Amino acid sequence: MANCIRCGRQLPPFSWKKICQWCVRHEAAQRGEEGDDVRQPVMPVPWARQGESTITLTHVIFGACIAVYVAMSIASGSPTSFPDEIFEHFGANNAVYTLTGQWWRLFTYMFLHSGLMHIFFNMWCLWDLGRLCESLYGRWTYGAIYLITGVSGGLASAGWHPGVASVGASGAIFGLAGALIASFYLGEFSLPRVAISGTLRSLLVFAVFNLVIGQVIGGVDNACHIGGLVSGLALGAVIARLAPHADAPLRRAGVIGLVALGVVACGFGVERWRGEAMRTYRAFDGAKGDQIARLQLIVKQQPNLVPGHFMLARAYVEHQRYPEAEVELKKVLELQPGNIDAQVDLGMIYLDDKRPQDAKDVFAQMIARDAGSADGHYGMGLVLASQRDYQAAVDEFKKAAASPDTHSSGIYYQMGNSYVNLKNYDDAIAAYSKEKEISGDNPDVESALADAYAAKGMTQQSQDARNRAAQMRNGEQ
Repeated sequence: MANCIRCGRQLPPFSWKKICQWCVRHEAAQRGEEGDDVRQPVMPVPWARQGESTITLTHVIFGACIAVYVAMSIASGSPTSFPDEIFEHFGANNAVYTLTGQWWRLFTYMFLHSGLMHIFFNMWCLWDLGRLCESLYGRWTYGAIYLITGVSGGLASAGWHPGVASVGASGAIFGLAGALIASFYLGEFSLPRVAISGTLRSLLVFAVFNLVIGQVIGGVDNACHIGGLVSGLALGAVIARLAPHADAPLRRAGVIGLVALGVVACGFGVERWRGEAMRTYRAFDGAKGDQIARLQLIVKQQPNLVPGHFMLARAYVEHQRYPEAEVELKKVLELQPGNIDAQVDLGMIYLDDKRPQDAKDVFAQMIARDAGSADGHYGMGLVLASQRDYQAAVDEFKKAAASPDTHSSGIYYQMGNSYVNLKNYDDAIAAYSKEKEISGDNPDVESALADAYAAKGMTQQSQDARNRAAQMRNGEQ
Protein backbone atom coordinates (compact mmCIF):
# COMPACT_ATOMS: atom_id res chain seq x y z
CA MET A 1 0.00 0.00 0.00
CA ALA A 2 1.41 3.40 -1.07
CA ASN A 3 1.94 6.33 1.30
CA CYS A 4 1.33 10.03 0.81
CA ILE A 5 4.57 11.77 -0.21
CA ARG A 6 3.68 14.77 1.98
CA CYS A 7 2.65 13.33 5.33
CA GLY A 8 3.18 9.57 5.10
CA ARG A 9 -0.48 8.58 5.57
CA GLN A 10 -1.52 5.41 3.79
CA LEU A 11 -3.35 5.97 0.50
CA PRO A 12 -6.42 3.92 -0.53
CA PRO A 13 -5.70 0.61 -2.28
CA PHE A 14 -5.01 0.80 -6.02
CA SER A 15 -4.77 4.59 -5.83
CA TRP A 16 -2.71 6.33 -8.50
CA LYS A 17 -2.50 9.51 -6.44
CA LYS A 18 0.68 10.51 -4.61
CA ILE A 19 -0.94 12.93 -2.15
CA CYS A 20 -3.69 12.03 0.31
CA GLN A 21 -7.01 13.84 0.67
CA TRP A 22 -5.90 15.51 3.92
CA CYS A 23 -2.82 17.12 2.30
CA VAL A 24 -4.80 18.19 -0.80
CA ARG A 25 -7.35 20.03 1.33
CA HIS A 26 -4.66 21.34 3.73
CA GLU A 27 -2.58 22.83 0.91
CA ALA A 28 -5.68 24.33 -0.71
CA ALA A 29 -6.54 26.00 2.59
CA GLN A 30 -2.97 27.33 2.85
CA ARG A 31 -3.35 28.91 -0.61
CA GLY A 32 -6.65 30.51 0.40
CA GLU A 33 -8.68 28.40 -2.03
CA GLU A 34 -10.93 26.96 0.69
CA GLY A 35 -13.58 28.95 2.50
CA ASP A 36 -13.33 29.53 6.25
CA ASP A 37 -16.42 27.40 6.83
CA VAL A 38 -15.02 24.34 5.03
CA ARG A 39 -13.94 21.66 7.49
CA GLN A 40 -10.66 19.85 7.09
CA PRO A 41 -11.23 16.04 6.91
CA VAL A 42 -10.21 14.18 10.05
CA MET A 43 -7.65 11.47 9.39
CA PRO A 44 -5.39 9.67 11.83
CA VAL A 45 -1.84 11.01 12.00
CA PRO A 46 0.67 8.67 10.29
CA TRP A 47 2.75 8.03 13.37
CA ALA A 48 -0.13 7.08 15.68
CA ARG A 49 0.18 3.57 17.10
CA GLN A 50 -3.05 1.63 17.36
CA GLY A 51 -3.87 -1.06 19.87
CA GLU A 52 -1.25 -0.07 22.48
CA SER A 53 -2.01 0.52 26.13
CA THR A 54 -2.75 4.04 27.30
CA ILE A 55 0.09 3.58 29.81
CA THR A 56 3.13 4.46 27.75
CA LEU A 57 6.73 3.48 28.31
CA THR A 58 7.44 7.15 29.05
CA HIS A 59 4.98 6.87 31.94
CA VAL A 60 6.81 3.77 33.20
CA ILE A 61 10.26 5.40 33.05
CA PHE A 62 8.91 8.56 34.63
CA GLY A 63 7.33 6.58 37.46
CA ALA A 64 10.47 4.50 38.01
CA CYS A 65 12.62 7.64 38.40
CA ILE A 66 10.16 9.11 40.90
CA ALA A 67 9.93 5.84 42.86
CA VAL A 68 13.72 5.52 43.10
CA TYR A 69 13.98 9.15 44.23
CA VAL A 70 11.41 8.51 46.98
CA ALA A 71 13.33 5.39 48.07
CA MET A 72 16.60 7.35 48.20
CA SER A 73 14.89 10.07 50.25
CA ILE A 74 13.59 7.52 52.74
CA ALA A 75 16.97 5.78 52.98
CA SER A 76 18.87 9.03 53.55
CA GLY A 77 16.22 10.75 55.70
CA SER A 78 16.21 13.80 53.43
CA PRO A 79 14.54 14.57 50.07
CA THR A 80 17.14 17.15 49.07
CA SER A 81 20.55 15.80 50.08
CA PHE A 82 22.00 12.31 49.65
CA PRO A 83 25.34 11.09 51.05
CA ASP A 84 27.79 9.29 48.77
CA GLU A 85 26.96 5.89 50.24
CA ILE A 86 23.32 6.27 49.15
CA PHE A 87 24.38 6.91 45.55
CA GLU A 88 26.76 3.96 45.69
CA HIS A 89 24.12 1.65 47.19
CA PHE A 90 21.44 2.58 44.65
CA GLY A 91 23.75 2.15 41.65
CA ALA A 92 25.46 5.40 40.66
CA ASN A 93 27.83 5.16 37.70
CA ASN A 94 31.28 5.35 39.26
CA ALA A 95 34.11 4.05 37.08
CA VAL A 96 35.86 2.56 40.13
CA TYR A 97 32.98 0.08 40.41
CA THR A 98 31.50 0.11 36.89
CA LEU A 99 34.75 -0.75 35.11
CA THR A 100 35.73 -3.38 37.67
CA GLY A 101 32.78 -5.71 37.13
CA GLN A 102 29.63 -3.85 38.19
CA TRP A 103 28.47 -3.10 34.65
CA TRP A 104 24.84 -2.97 35.77
CA ARG A 105 25.55 0.54 37.05
CA LEU A 106 25.41 1.74 33.41
CA PHE A 107 21.66 1.01 33.59
CA THR A 108 20.79 1.87 37.18
CA TYR A 109 22.40 5.31 37.17
CA MET A 110 19.77 6.50 34.66
CA PHE A 111 17.06 6.25 37.33
CA LEU A 112 18.94 8.12 40.09
CA HIS A 113 18.92 11.89 40.67
CA SER A 114 20.91 14.09 43.00
CA GLY A 115 18.26 16.59 44.12
CA LEU A 116 14.83 18.09 43.55
CA MET A 117 15.90 20.49 40.79
CA HIS A 118 17.82 17.72 39.04
CA ILE A 119 14.89 15.32 38.89
CA PHE A 120 12.38 18.10 38.11
CA PHE A 121 14.29 19.31 35.05
CA ASN A 122 15.05 15.81 33.77
CA MET A 123 11.45 14.61 34.18
CA TRP A 124 10.16 17.74 32.48
CA CYS A 125 12.41 17.06 29.46
CA LEU A 126 11.57 13.34 29.51
CA TRP A 127 7.86 14.04 29.50
CA ASP A 128 8.10 16.13 26.32
CA LEU A 129 10.86 14.38 24.39
CA GLY A 130 9.90 10.90 25.55
CA ARG A 131 6.28 11.16 24.45
CA LEU A 132 7.27 12.59 21.07
CA CYS A 133 9.93 9.92 20.51
CA GLU A 134 7.63 7.10 21.62
CA SER A 135 4.81 8.28 19.36
CA LEU A 136 7.14 8.41 16.35
CA TYR A 137 9.17 5.23 16.87
CA GLY A 138 6.80 2.98 18.78
CA ARG A 139 7.25 1.60 22.25
CA TRP A 140 9.99 -0.99 21.80
CA THR A 141 12.21 0.98 19.45
CA TYR A 142 11.88 3.95 21.78
CA GLY A 143 12.85 1.79 24.77
CA ALA A 144 15.91 0.47 22.92
CA ILE A 145 16.98 4.00 22.01
CA TYR A 146 16.56 5.15 25.62
CA LEU A 147 18.64 2.31 27.08
CA ILE A 148 21.37 2.24 24.43
CA THR A 149 21.97 6.00 24.50
CA GLY A 150 21.81 6.04 28.30
CA VAL A 151 24.47 3.33 28.47
CA SER A 152 26.55 5.24 25.91
CA GLY A 153 26.35 8.38 28.04
CA GLY A 154 27.40 6.38 31.09
CA LEU A 155 30.42 4.95 29.25
CA ALA A 156 31.48 8.43 28.12
CA SER A 157 31.21 9.67 31.70
CA ALA A 158 33.19 6.72 33.10
CA GLY A 159 35.93 7.27 30.55
CA TRP A 160 36.15 11.05 30.79
CA HIS A 161 35.47 11.51 34.53
CA PRO A 162 36.58 8.20 36.06
CA GLY A 163 36.78 9.53 39.60
CA VAL A 164 33.30 11.10 39.67
CA ALA A 165 29.98 9.37 40.32
CA SER A 166 27.35 10.12 37.68
CA VAL A 167 23.56 9.95 38.12
CA GLY A 168 20.55 11.10 36.14
CA ALA A 169 18.43 10.44 33.07
CA SER A 170 19.96 13.29 31.08
CA GLY A 171 22.31 11.08 29.05
CA ALA A 172 19.36 9.06 27.76
CA ILE A 173 17.29 12.25 27.26
CA PHE A 174 20.06 13.71 25.11
CA GLY A 175 20.02 10.39 23.26
CA LEU A 176 16.32 10.82 22.50
CA ALA A 177 16.99 14.35 21.23
CA GLY A 178 19.81 13.06 19.01
CA ALA A 179 17.67 10.27 17.56
CA LEU A 180 14.84 12.69 16.79
CA ILE A 181 17.20 15.21 15.17
CA ALA A 182 18.70 12.53 12.92
CA SER A 183 15.33 11.08 12.01
CA PHE A 184 13.76 14.42 11.15
CA TYR A 185 16.81 15.59 9.25
CA LEU A 186 17.17 12.38 7.23
CA GLY A 187 13.46 12.15 6.55
CA GLU A 188 12.41 8.96 8.27
CA PHE A 189 9.01 10.49 9.10
CA SER A 190 7.23 12.11 6.16
CA LEU A 191 5.54 14.82 8.20
CA PRO A 192 4.58 18.19 6.70
CA ARG A 193 7.75 20.25 6.28
CA VAL A 194 6.39 23.04 8.50
CA ALA A 195 5.90 20.67 11.43
CA ILE A 196 9.31 19.07 10.94
CA SER A 197 11.25 22.34 10.73
CA GLY A 198 9.72 23.74 13.91
CA THR A 199 10.39 20.58 15.91
CA LEU A 200 13.89 20.24 14.49
CA ARG A 201 14.76 23.81 15.49
CA SER A 202 13.45 23.19 19.00
CA LEU A 203 15.54 20.02 19.35
CA LEU A 204 18.70 21.73 18.11
CA VAL A 205 18.16 24.64 20.52
CA PHE A 206 17.57 22.16 23.37
CA ALA A 207 20.79 20.27 22.67
CA VAL A 208 23.03 23.30 22.11
CA PHE A 209 21.61 25.32 24.99
CA ASN A 210 21.97 22.51 27.53
CA LEU A 211 25.50 21.64 26.41
CA VAL A 212 26.55 25.29 26.77
CA ILE A 213 24.89 25.54 30.19
CA GLY A 214 26.62 22.32 31.22
CA GLN A 215 29.97 23.77 30.21
CA VAL A 216 29.39 26.99 32.16
CA ILE A 217 27.87 25.54 35.33
CA GLY A 218 30.06 23.35 37.51
CA GLY A 219 28.91 19.87 38.54
CA VAL A 220 27.19 19.07 35.20
CA ASP A 221 28.34 15.87 33.49
CA ASN A 222 28.63 17.08 29.89
CA ALA A 223 30.58 13.95 28.94
CA CYS A 224 27.43 11.94 29.65
CA HIS A 225 25.32 14.43 27.66
CA ILE A 226 27.65 14.31 24.66
CA GLY A 227 27.87 10.51 24.77
CA GLY A 228 24.09 10.24 24.80
CA LEU A 229 23.63 12.85 22.05
CA VAL A 230 26.23 11.35 19.68
CA SER A 231 24.93 7.80 20.13
CA GLY A 232 21.36 9.06 19.62
CA LEU A 233 22.35 10.80 16.38
CA ALA A 234 24.04 7.62 15.15
CA LEU A 235 21.17 5.36 16.16
CA GLY A 236 18.53 7.67 14.68
CA ALA A 237 20.52 7.92 11.44
CA VAL A 238 20.92 4.16 10.91
CA ILE A 239 17.26 3.54 11.71
CA ALA A 240 16.22 6.25 9.25
CA ARG A 241 18.45 4.91 6.48
CA LEU A 242 18.33 1.16 7.03
CA ALA A 243 15.08 0.37 8.89
CA PRO A 244 12.64 3.28 8.60
CA HIS A 245 9.49 1.11 8.53
CA ALA A 246 8.09 -0.16 11.82
CA ASP A 247 6.24 -2.94 9.96
CA ALA A 248 9.62 -4.65 9.34
CA PRO A 249 10.45 -5.47 12.98
CA LEU A 250 13.19 -7.99 12.29
CA ARG A 251 15.11 -5.56 10.10
CA ARG A 252 14.80 -2.81 12.71
CA ALA A 253 15.78 -5.19 15.52
CA GLY A 254 18.85 -6.22 13.53
CA VAL A 255 19.92 -2.61 13.02
CA ILE A 256 19.40 -1.77 16.69
CA GLY A 257 21.27 -4.92 17.72
CA LEU A 258 24.20 -3.94 15.50
CA VAL A 259 24.40 -0.53 17.17
CA ALA A 260 24.13 -2.17 20.59
CA LEU A 261 27.12 -4.39 19.73
CA GLY A 262 29.04 -1.24 18.79
CA VAL A 263 28.28 0.21 22.22
CA VAL A 264 29.46 -3.02 23.87
CA ALA A 265 32.70 -2.76 21.88
CA CYS A 266 33.12 0.82 23.11
CA GLY A 267 32.58 -0.47 26.64
CA PHE A 268 35.48 -2.90 26.27
CA GLY A 269 37.57 -0.04 24.87
CA VAL A 270 36.83 2.16 27.89
CA GLU A 271 37.62 -0.76 30.19
CA ARG A 272 41.02 -1.25 28.54
CA TRP A 273 41.68 2.49 28.78
CA ARG A 274 40.69 3.03 32.41
CA GLY A 275 40.20 -0.42 33.89
CA GLU A 276 43.65 -1.06 35.40
CA ALA A 277 43.69 2.29 37.22
CA MET A 278 40.16 1.69 38.52
CA ARG A 279 41.07 -1.75 39.84
CA THR A 280 43.96 -0.12 41.66
CA TYR A 281 41.73 2.49 43.29
CA ARG A 282 39.25 -0.19 44.29
CA ALA A 283 42.01 -2.28 45.83
CA PHE A 284 42.98 0.76 47.90
CA ASP A 285 39.39 1.30 49.06
CA GLY A 286 38.94 -2.30 50.13
CA ALA A 287 39.55 -3.80 53.55
CA LYS A 288 42.39 -1.84 55.11
CA GLY A 289 44.06 -4.90 56.59
CA ASP A 290 45.03 -6.41 53.25
CA GLN A 291 45.05 -3.38 50.92
CA ILE A 292 48.86 -3.26 50.90
CA ALA A 293 49.10 -6.92 49.85
CA ARG A 294 46.58 -6.41 47.03
CA LEU A 295 48.38 -3.30 45.76
CA GLN A 296 51.78 -4.99 46.01
CA LEU A 297 50.43 -7.78 43.81
CA ILE A 298 49.15 -5.26 41.26
CA VAL A 299 52.48 -3.43 40.94
CA LYS A 300 54.33 -6.75 40.81
CA GLN A 301 52.21 -7.80 37.86
CA GLN A 302 52.41 -4.36 36.20
CA PRO A 303 55.60 -2.62 37.37
CA ASN A 304 55.01 0.44 35.16
CA LEU A 305 51.44 1.12 36.34
CA VAL A 306 51.58 4.64 37.77
CA PRO A 307 48.26 4.48 39.71
CA GLY A 308 49.39 1.21 41.30
CA HIS A 309 52.58 2.71 42.74
CA PHE A 310 50.75 5.89 43.74
CA MET A 311 47.97 4.13 45.66
CA LEU A 312 50.48 1.73 47.26
CA ALA A 313 52.38 4.78 48.52
CA ARG A 314 49.18 6.17 50.07
CA ALA A 315 48.48 2.82 51.71
CA TYR A 316 51.96 2.88 53.22
CA VAL A 317 51.33 6.43 54.50
CA GLU A 318 48.12 5.29 56.21
CA HIS A 319 50.20 2.73 58.08
CA GLN A 320 52.99 5.29 58.74
CA ARG A 321 55.48 3.29 56.70
CA TYR A 322 57.12 6.42 55.32
CA PRO A 323 60.35 4.96 53.85
CA GLU A 324 58.37 2.49 51.72
CA ALA A 325 55.93 5.23 50.69
CA GLU A 326 58.90 7.39 49.63
CA VAL A 327 60.20 4.59 47.40
CA GLU A 328 56.83 4.19 45.67
CA LEU A 329 56.38 7.94 45.10
CA LYS A 330 59.86 8.21 43.62
CA LYS A 331 58.91 5.37 41.29
CA VAL A 332 55.82 7.35 40.24
CA LEU A 333 57.98 10.40 39.52
CA GLU A 334 60.43 8.26 37.59
CA LEU A 335 57.61 7.01 35.37
CA GLN A 336 55.74 10.33 35.28
CA PRO A 337 58.02 13.26 36.25
CA GLY A 338 55.25 15.88 36.08
CA ASN A 339 52.88 14.11 38.50
CA ILE A 340 51.92 16.93 40.87
CA ASP A 341 50.02 14.71 43.32
CA ALA A 342 53.10 12.52 43.78
CA GLN A 343 55.29 15.59 44.38
CA VAL A 344 52.87 16.96 46.99
CA ASP A 345 52.58 13.60 48.76
CA LEU A 346 56.35 13.18 48.78
CA GLY A 347 56.79 16.60 50.37
CA MET A 348 54.13 15.83 52.98
CA ILE A 349 55.83 12.50 53.79
CA TYR A 350 59.08 14.34 54.45
CA LEU A 351 57.22 16.73 56.76
CA ASP A 352 55.56 13.87 58.66
CA ASP A 353 58.91 12.08 58.88
CA LYS A 354 60.55 15.20 60.39
CA ARG A 355 62.67 15.97 57.33
CA PRO A 356 61.76 19.62 56.67
CA GLN A 357 64.74 20.36 54.42
CA ASP A 358 63.86 17.51 52.06
CA ALA A 359 60.26 18.75 52.04
CA LYS A 360 61.44 22.30 51.30
CA ASP A 361 63.48 21.03 48.36
CA VAL A 362 60.43 19.28 46.87
CA PHE A 363 58.15 22.32 47.18
CA ALA A 364 60.88 24.68 45.97
CA GLN A 365 61.22 22.58 42.81
CA MET A 366 57.45 22.80 42.27
CA ILE A 367 57.55 26.59 42.60
CA ALA A 368 60.58 26.81 40.30
CA ARG A 369 58.65 24.94 37.59
CA ASP A 370 55.45 26.92 38.18
CA ALA A 371 55.70 30.17 40.11
CA GLY A 372 51.93 30.17 40.66
CA SER A 373 51.72 26.62 41.99
CA ALA A 374 49.14 26.66 44.80
CA ASP A 375 50.30 23.26 46.07
CA GLY A 376 53.94 24.36 45.99
CA HIS A 377 53.31 27.55 48.00
CA TYR A 378 50.98 25.79 50.44
CA GLY A 379 53.55 23.06 51.09
CA MET A 380 56.31 25.64 51.47
CA GLY A 381 54.14 27.47 53.99
CA LEU A 382 53.78 24.30 56.04
CA VAL A 383 57.54 23.74 55.97
CA LEU A 384 58.27 27.31 57.10
CA ALA A 385 55.67 27.06 59.87
CA SER A 386 57.31 23.83 61.09
CA GLN A 387 60.59 25.77 61.23
CA ARG A 388 58.89 28.58 63.22
CA ASP A 389 59.37 31.12 60.43
CA TYR A 390 55.75 32.19 60.78
CA GLN A 391 55.84 35.46 58.82
CA ALA A 392 57.41 33.76 55.82
CA ALA A 393 54.79 30.98 56.19
CA VAL A 394 51.98 33.56 56.09
CA ASP A 395 53.45 35.00 52.88
CA GLU A 396 53.47 31.56 51.27
CA PHE A 397 49.91 30.82 52.35
CA LYS A 398 48.79 34.13 50.82
CA LYS A 399 50.45 33.19 47.53
CA ALA A 400 48.72 29.82 47.62
CA ALA A 401 45.33 31.46 48.28
CA ALA A 402 45.86 33.94 45.43
CA SER A 403 46.85 31.28 42.89
CA PRO A 404 44.35 30.59 40.07
CA ASP A 405 44.56 26.84 40.72
CA THR A 406 44.15 27.07 44.49
CA HIS A 407 42.15 24.41 46.32
CA SER A 408 41.53 26.96 49.13
CA SER A 409 40.38 24.47 51.77
CA GLY A 410 42.80 24.44 54.72
CA ILE A 411 44.95 27.35 53.57
CA TYR A 412 43.31 29.98 55.77
CA TYR A 413 43.31 27.63 58.74
CA GLN A 414 47.06 27.21 58.50
CA MET A 415 47.44 30.94 57.90
CA GLY A 416 45.45 31.61 61.07
CA ASN A 417 47.73 29.28 63.04
CA SER A 418 50.78 31.22 61.88
CA TYR A 419 49.14 34.52 62.81
CA VAL A 420 48.43 33.15 66.29
CA ASN A 421 52.10 32.28 66.72
CA LEU A 422 52.91 35.86 65.64
CA LYS A 423 50.37 37.05 68.29
CA ASN A 424 48.48 38.82 65.51
CA TYR A 425 45.06 37.75 66.77
CA ASP A 426 42.93 40.08 64.65
CA ASP A 427 44.34 38.64 61.43
CA ALA A 428 44.11 35.13 62.90
CA ILE A 429 40.38 35.60 63.60
CA ALA A 430 39.88 36.94 60.08
CA ALA A 431 41.73 33.95 58.60
CA TYR A 432 39.75 31.40 60.63
CA SER A 433 36.49 33.13 59.68
CA LYS A 434 37.50 32.95 56.01
CA GLU A 435 38.22 29.24 56.39
CA LYS A 436 34.72 28.72 57.83
CA GLU A 437 33.24 30.62 54.89
CA ILE A 438 35.08 28.43 52.39
CA SER A 439 35.04 25.02 54.05
CA GLY A 440 31.96 25.13 56.24
CA ASP A 441 31.68 23.97 59.84
CA ASN A 442 34.76 22.31 61.30
CA PRO A 443 35.41 21.68 65.01
CA ASP A 444 39.17 22.26 64.69
CA VAL A 445 38.61 25.68 63.09
CA GLU A 446 36.07 26.58 65.80
CA SER A 447 38.49 25.56 68.55
CA ALA A 448 41.29 27.60 67.00
CA LEU A 449 38.91 30.55 66.68
CA ALA A 450 37.94 30.17 70.34
CA ASP A 451 41.61 30.33 71.37
CA ALA A 452 42.16 33.44 69.26
CA TYR A 453 39.12 35.14 70.82
CA ALA A 454 40.36 34.17 74.29
CA ALA A 455 43.80 35.64 73.58
CA LYS A 456 42.11 38.96 72.76
CA GLY A 457 40.00 38.83 75.91
CA MET A 458 36.75 38.27 73.97
CA THR A 459 35.35 35.84 76.54
CA GLN A 460 31.79 35.49 75.26
CA GLN A 461 32.84 34.96 71.63
CA SER A 462 35.42 32.42 72.80
CA GLN A 463 32.83 30.46 74.79
CA ASP A 464 30.36 30.50 71.89
CA ALA A 465 33.03 29.11 69.56
CA ARG A 466 33.94 26.37 72.05
CA ASN A 467 30.28 25.40 72.39
CA ARG A 468 29.95 25.16 68.62
CA ALA A 469 33.09 23.01 68.42
CA ALA A 470 31.74 20.69 71.14
CA GLN A 471 28.39 20.35 69.35
CA MET A 472 30.15 19.47 66.09
CA ARG A 473 32.28 16.82 67.77
CA ASN A 474 29.25 15.34 69.52
CA GLY A 475 27.48 15.23 66.18
CA GLU A 476 30.36 13.29 64.65
CA GLN A 477 30.19 10.58 67.31
